Amino acid sequence: MNREQFLRRARRYARRNGLQYYYYPGWGSGSHGRLYIGENFTTVQYGELTRPMLATMLRQLGISRRDF
Repeated sequence: MNREQFLRRARRYARRNGLQYYYYPGWGSGSHGRLYIGENFTTVQYGELTRPMLATMLRQLGISRRDF
């Protein structure tokens, strides 16, 4: 899964659950951005996201893999 696919799925998840969604593309260094869903946030890098990285980001956002 790449960054754009992850952000689309995160946006759908937020809408389904009535949570606020916001992505700051310029946050962080280089090609990183910050994603907020509700009161939780995570840093998202540009390009492919590995399984361990995806699991960590979902944990930081408080989302189970099954619900995502």
